[in-house]
Amino acid sequence: MEKVERLISIIMILLKKDVVVSTKEFAQLFNVSKRTILRDMETLSLSNIPIYSVNGVHGGYGIMDEYKVDKRLLSNSDLENILTALGGLEQILISEGVEMTIKKIEAMVSPLAPKGSIQLSFYDWEGRSEIRQTLKTCQEAILKRSLVTFAYIDKNGTATKRTVEPYQLHFSETSWYLKGFCLRRMRNRTFKLSRIDHLNMDEQTFSPRDDLFEQEQEASYQAELVAVKMLISPGIKDQFIERYGRNSIENYSSDYLLATIHVPQNSNGFQFLASFGTNLEIVEPKTYVEEFRDYLNKMVGKYTSKGSR
Repeated sequence: MEKVERLISIIMILLKKDVVVSTKEFAQLFNVSKRTILRDMETLSLSNIPIYSVNGVHGGYGIMDEYKVDKRLLSNSDLENILTALGGLEQILISEGVEMTIKKIEAMVSPLAPKGSIQLSFYDWEGRSEIRQTLKTCQEAILKRSLVTFAYIDKNGTATKRTVEPYQLHFSETSWYLKGFCLRRMRNRTFKLSRIDHLNMDEQTFSPRDDLFEQEQEASYQAELVAVKMLISPGIKDQFIERYGRNSIENYSSDYLLATIHVPQNSNGFQFLASFGTNLEIVEPKTYVEEFRDYLNKMVGKYTSKGSR
């Protein structure tokens, strides 16, 4: 969870609670250290949120009652925006309680408010439903602080058995990922759920590692990005604008636009560029053009009479 999301969650919890919430409770809830929670409270106070603290064994943090009465963090418009997001993301969210949450928020929205002004659609891929049980098991393990074990196959096809302290489920573009501390590597790791098999939640539990998950950078290899210039047809202009912004494109001729983007100089970058087919032609740098040409030749080789099986 990002810091901003955590701060908003802290405010919502304090608004709901009639008693103070301890630093320990917040730390366990968000999988962070007590020190991180203390910094969060300082940030909220500096933002003029009337947070107060109570010392002692039963101490913790609260929010002024006057603030609860006089201020509404969520307006009718805010609630409608949440409904829009939840309604569109319902197909990829994993909790069975999502539908109930939507109904609860709908009950809070004014009946006079217009509905359906925005609609989000996602591909109803078969694989998404197949991975649902893996998601549920991971989510349950995160909540219970239980270790998980599974067989993992990396992108090169190498299979290993992993035991992991699960901390977070992450959805990016089209894929789900599990972030956690791998006891085999003794490092933070991110696992793509579609590469996980034979997943089991252990009875053994774990204590969250103080600040380790926050401070340590992602252990997975990050490929260096290369600035690549290419000629693209107007038909794919919108796709480049959505991903890289309008400043990535400039006029070139009546038939082509010149796009400058940053992509990895490896198979991941080549696969992405090849997906545009003949609507794209790389012009610079020459080393990238040569490696991309080699990649395409290997692809074509799979379908020649010599390479066919």
